[in-house]
Amino acid sequence: MSEKLSPATLPVYSPAHLPAYPTSQLRVHRFVGLAPGPRLIVLGAVHGNEIAGTRGIERVLAEFDAGSLQLVRGSVTFVPVTNPLAYLKVQRNGDRNLNRNLQPTTTPQDFEDSIANVLCPLLAGHDVLLDLHTFQAQSQAFAMIGPPNNQGDLEPFAHADQEQSLALRLGVGRVVEGWLATYAVGVQQRLARTHPSDRAGLLSTDPSYGVGTTEYMRSHGGYAITLECGQHADPAAPQVAYRAIRNTLAHLGLVDAPDPAPCLNPEFLRLDQVVDRFHTADRFEQPWASFDPVVAGQQVATRHDGKPVLAASDGYIVFPNTQSTPGNEWFYLAHHSTRDIFGAAVRP
Repeated sequence: MSEKLSPATLPVYSPAHLPAYPTSQLRVHRFVGLAPGPRLIVLGAVHGNEIAGTRGIERVLAEFDAGSLQLVRGSVTFVPVTNPLAYLKVQRNGDRNLNRNLQPTTTPQDFEDSIANVLCPLLAGHDVLLDLHTFQAQSQAFAMIGPPNNQGDLEPFAHADQEQSLALRLGVGRVVEGWLATYAVGVQQRLARTHPSDRAGLLSTDPSYGVGTTEYMRSHGGYAITLECGQHADPAAPQVAYRAIRNTLAHLGLVDAPDPAPCLNPEFLRLDQVVDRFHTADRFEQPWASFDPVVAGQQVATRHDGKPVLAASDGYIVFPNTQSTPGNEWFYLAHHSTRDIFGAAVRP
């Protein structure tokens, strides 16, 4: 791919029919180059109503099938629909959220447990993950990365430079960090509110419940990025997914194409607080979009009993979810990160 990709130059992929995704299997596509190289895996529809990644993957698969795109080294695995039950229902979850508490189990209790038993070994057999998502509230696409290199107990990691380097080449201008650390704090707040009979609630009080695809990938020696490609219904979101896949293939050297130039002026934010919804009558004060700014003391929402929910500090709303169920994340607050987003792997 020699030309620079942009939404204006991306071809439109409109197949006569799209493939079926039965709930009894995972459709997995793998290409292996004849020369050694990184092992990439790309996921779509981890949440069933987030199909931009699915459409982007299908476009790339069509290019491989047509011979206009060829793998020259390493390998790439595509899973267009990672949660086929949720995809069939056209909703976020099948039985529960696949992107929480992701781990193998010998006693699967729901559909997502069965998927995890297949997906986790698949992830562990790769070096790099690109997980393609969309979000509910209106906003621009952004990438989510893991922690700096560290040897801590929560999320030890050794590939931050490589992860940051890839994030800056996906075609988006905003990067967010701090997911698992913020979620772990939220878990402590959730413990006192959960009844022992509520399995989903009990899962959400376990720190490992914050572990999804990217966290699992990092825990098995790889690195990973979640790309939020835009709003669920945004017609441009599949193009964002497609461009990110093509840029990733080029950056990792899996195809013969120039390395995309990094974004040199990204907005880099860190999540620092998660606020749960307690009741179906909890309501936002306005129709928030992700990354809307707030100031300390500003009323963000109101609880069902009239108690105001105030911003603890200046920052930004992230992932406001009007469809959130009681006991789960309602919105996040973020501020500008002080971490060096460029790092040694990006600088000339």
